[in-house]
Amino acid sequence: MSGKIHLSILYEDNHIIAVNKAPSDIVQHDNSGDISLEVQLKEYIKKKYNKPSKVFLGVVHRLDRPVSGVVLFARTGKALTRLNEMFKNKEIQKFYWAIVGNCPPQPEGVLKHYIVRDTGKNKSYCFNAQVKNSKSAEMLYKLISYSEKYYLLELNLLTGRHHQIRSQLSKIGCPIKGDLKYGYPRSNKESGIYLHARKIKFVHPVKKEKIGIIAPLPDDNLWNFFKNVRCDD
Repeated sequence: MSGKIHLSILYEDNHIIAVNKAPSDIVQHDNSGDISLEVQLKEYIKKKYNKPSKVFLGVVHRLDRPVSGVVLFARTGKALTRLNEMFKNKEIQKFYWAIVGNCPPQPEGVLKHYIVRDTGKNKSYCFNAQVKNSKSAEMLYKLISYSEKYYLLELNLLTGRHHQIRSQLSKIGCPIKGDLKYGYPRSNKESGIYLHARKIKFVHPVKKEKIGIIAPLPDDNLWNFFKNVRCDD
């Protein structure tokens, strides 16, 4: 088991809790043996609220290991059921920021592809037309800033396919910086890729209030260059 993961809590109440995942953190247990955010959050809740018995925590969605940003968990069964339904019905909006080395063909637009997942290689492949075992994938993108070498894109997922953002951006010639699996020529010095789950918007599953949770960017020179880009609530 690895050392303790530092938790960055973004939002917390009796029904839900959201954290800012660091690159390389895992959301749930895998065969790496590293401590997951799920395990760490259960321990955090148990200590903070002095719970003598087993802590309930529902995993609502996941981020790939090299991706950073907001991850939402349910603290009650009622919240988990409702959030699962909301994701299924596309009532939860997820916005990502990605840094790429090539400028997209247009400043903004919608990407529509068909994705096939290869579980053996843990990789997804994009096609322009439907093929066997493919699922439709749609995503809005917008160029929101750039430097001399890199371009910052805001992405709004309309579907939730395996490695969808990474695969679709690679398909249009804009692989994410550091993402060797999807065609970027070099890895980053630190672990992770330049893909960040920046914001999530939804109606609270119990309180019925509008919620917008923004995750601060990782602290490195490149992200810091783009840190003052406006992110509306």
